[in-house]
Amino acid sequence: MHPDTTPQTVAAGAGLSEVQAEAEARRIIADAYRPTAYRDDTPIPAHGDTPPVTQPGRPPMSQGATDASVLMLAGGTATAMVGGTAALLMYMSQFADPVVCGLVFGAPTAGVLALARLAKRAKPAPEIHHHYQGPVYQDRRNVHSRTTGVWAKTNNQH
Repeated sequence: MHPDTTPQTVAAGAGLSEVQAEAEARRIIADAYRPTAYRDDTPIPAHGDTPPVTQPGRPPMSQGATDASVLMLAGGTATAMVGGTAALLMYMSQFADPVVCGLVFGAPTAGVLALARLAKRAKPAPEIHHHYQGPVYQDRRNVHSRTTGVWAKTNNQH
């Protein structure tokens, strides 16, 4: 057996004194509460031998770039579906005119785009309420400015 796991034989009549028993108790308690984990707080080097690993999913982009890429993917998918349907219709009918198919399949797309722009611009103007406390002076003068010349001289007239 290993020396640290071999039971120690104690001679009969041999015991610990009060001081030795107290020291042994402190040692056992200290061993019981000794931390079993270690955290290495040394800073990680900025670069090393390991090459970077590509992460799954889309690469990090700004919010505007992400929105634009989603819009392009949606537009490409819609175009592929419309074009595939038109191609299938022309192939199946054997006499469909490509111009007529373009008008039939392009009109709903143009209509949806026009309605989307109209809905975007049809928002009501927000109501603006100003609350003032104390005397208020309102200046209703209009300033007409004119810039002329090579050196851009501005003349403001009230």
